[in-house]
Amino acid sequence: MVDIFRRVEKKYILSREQYQNIKKMMQEYVVPDEYGKSTICNIYFDTEDYAFIRHSITKPFFKEKVRLRSYNTPNKESTVFLEIKRKVDGVVGKRRIALTLSEFEQYRKNGKAVTNQNLQIKNELDYYFAKYNLKEKMYISYEREAFYEKDNPNFRITFDTNILARDYQLGLSKGSYGQSLLAPNQYIMEVKTLGAIPLWFVKVLDRCQVKPGSFSKYGEAYTELIFRENALEQRIS
Repeated sequence: MVDIFRRVEKKYILSREQYQNIKKMMQEYVVPDEYGKSTICNIYFDTEDYAFIRHSITKPFFKEKVRLRSYNTPNKESTVFLEIKRKVDGVVGKRRIALTLSEFEQYRKNGKAVTNQNLQIKNELDYYFAKYNLKEKMYISYEREAFYEKDNPNFRITFDTNILARDYQLGLSKGSYGQSLLAPNQYIMEVKTLGAIPLWFVKVLDRCQVKPGSFSKYGEAYTELIFRENALEQRIS
């Protein structure tokens, strides 16, 4: 299992019509990836005062996130991924270990994870949790369709919709629900590549009149559920 990724990611905010047209135009070039269509479930970890995401939304040269991810709602024996995601000057790096949800819960209790995954990555995670006293701060889930190019598995396209967030009942096994972060019939497309975007896909983007946009799921969740609520409370008081 690959536990280290490094690539460029570009995001696009699509209407339903653009989403449908892009899927139709690209079908001869791509195939579904191993997860195909699934519900991606995440727990984001942060400091008590949300230092990680407050730094991230300023669009700095360097930013990082720590999260727990599962593909569909997990049970105790399901595989989940504990990840560090970094972005440096537009290039994304992701390092992760795989463990069961039960093993992760034990890790949160005593710092020990039963895993034969990359020990260096686990040590990095140990460092983050200890230094920053990271806590579960946000649940975010979304419906994802994922594809990769037939002749180049390093070129991937994903479509996300029904993005839901909550800052309570923060457990992956509790299911997918919360406040919606997207307008009806909106989609987030992510293009992920180690090199240049293929010419055929550049033509698809041009024909569909799609341009790169900016959308951070955790950033939107923090803004909607935490920042604006705190600002309102301050005005009232």
